[in-house]
Amino acid sequence: MKIRTILTLVVVAIALAGISLWMGKQAYSWLPPQATAESLLIDDLFSFLVALGTFIFLGVIGALSYAVLFQQAGKYDFSDGPAIEGNITLEIVWTAIPLALVIWIATYSYQVYDQMSILGPMQHVHLATAEAAPMANEASQGEKMERIEVLSRQWVWEFHYPEQHVTSTELHLPNNQRVKLALKSEDVIHGFYIPAFRLKQDIIPNQVIDLEFTPIREGRYRLRDSEYSGTYFAAMQADVMVESPQAYQQWLKDAANQPPQAAYNQAFEEYRQRSKTQTSTAWKTIVPAAPPVVNYSGSPLEDKELSR
Repeated sequence: MKIRTILTLVVVAIALAGISLWMGKQAYSWLPPQATAESLLIDDLFSFLVALGTFIFLGVIGALSYAVLFQQAGKYDFSDGPAIEGNITLEIVWTAIPLALVIWIATYSYQVYDQMSILGPMQHVHLATAEAAPMANEASQGEKMERIEVLSRQWVWEFHYPEQHVTSTELHLPNNQRVKLALKSEDVIHGFYIPAFRLKQDIIPNQVIDLEFTPIREGRYRLRDSEYSGTYFAAMQADVMVESPQAYQQWLKDAANQPPQAAYNQAFEEYRQRSKTQTSTAWKTIVPAAPPVVNYSGSPLEDKELSR
């Protein structure tokens, strides 16, 4: 291979790498605000995948474009191409490079998953890696971990704070403090999904699934059911409030002093209105769960500000 060709390939590779790194940095702006410590890990992984994918995409498209534009046969050339029976070196290279990339992506992805310390029905076991320690061991270093029970059913969320004997249809969380949720389902599979938290966890009936994370940004966010669970599953949403530890403790105190009352349940209200009008539809549905009786309930869905 000529030196000029080698230099050209090096320059092209450097240019592609620069463009890919730029695209990787742009990827951060495509996502919602980073509201948990785990979101930083997920966004770094996403940026890495975007940069790598951009490099591969531009490299493949560039090679194809070069072949189409500059490696054409002559207008009246109807001869066969050269007889190439095989190239062991080339076959090894184009097998080894994708294999190395897949192993690299898998290793990086698992390290992120391991650092997030997600526990499920099988109790995820951490590898003894240097990177796996910070989040998994945070609670064992004397810091208080807030424990909250999350109950899901068609089609409403209910949150129970056992230490304070508070129930709510809004999830309130202290900022910069480790939180452990005990996820439960009373009927079908639901999905606990908060886009700004970069967390999505299936909730399986007859299982208790622990989910740990650390909120790092105060604000109002939106919890959605990411698994289709029936007719009114789109209405199965709830506000998530991340507030300062002082405001969080004050909210718990105020909520504990409020008498329990039935909360607003959009699915139940829609079903009741449809029953009153006796509107006939082509689909069947179960009766939504009755409005939960809680100490604190948020405003109806239509009164909410735009969710994140």
